[in-house]
Amino acid sequence: MTKNVLLEVLKEFTTNTVADLILPVRAQKENPTPTQRAAEVYLMRLPDSKSAKLKAPYILHQVITGSDKQPSGQKEMARATIRSIFVVYCDDESEGALHLLNLMERFRLELLKTVVLSNRFELNLEEGVETIIYPDDTAPYFMGEMVTTWNLPPVQREVVYE
Repeated sequence: MTKNVLLEVLKEFTTNTVADLILPVRAQKENPTPTQRAAEVYLMRLPDSKSAKLKAPYILHQVITGSDKQPSGQKEMARATIRSIFVVYCDDESEGALHLLNLMERFRLELLKTVVLSNRFELNLEEGVETIIYPDDTAPYFMGEMVTTWNLPPVQREVVYE
């Protein structure tokens, strides 16, 4: 359950971090007037991947790898690698690219300031924070991703004496 808990903690952290960053939303059939809102945060998958573009702006956190190790004579170590996908919408291509950069930087800087979430999950700075902004021409949608590695609390072993 630890990776699930990490995702939930990361979702709350992300929501709080970007709450005041208001971004454009594409006009929808049910609401033809363009609006603005903060990016929504999803875990592992979007609720409806067919409407991925309609959900923008959003951030999607996914667990992509995990490892549990105990090198000889050392403490047990547990890690999870998280891929965070950022998507924004904007009719103005230059402004849209800047919206994406602003969203990603807001999140990255807050992660680097905070480092430990919920007193349990530590951003692994040896692995670093890797970011990429997709260079593809996908306007009016702009996308990027960030990869982070987190140190997790190790699983507590149960000792049974018979």
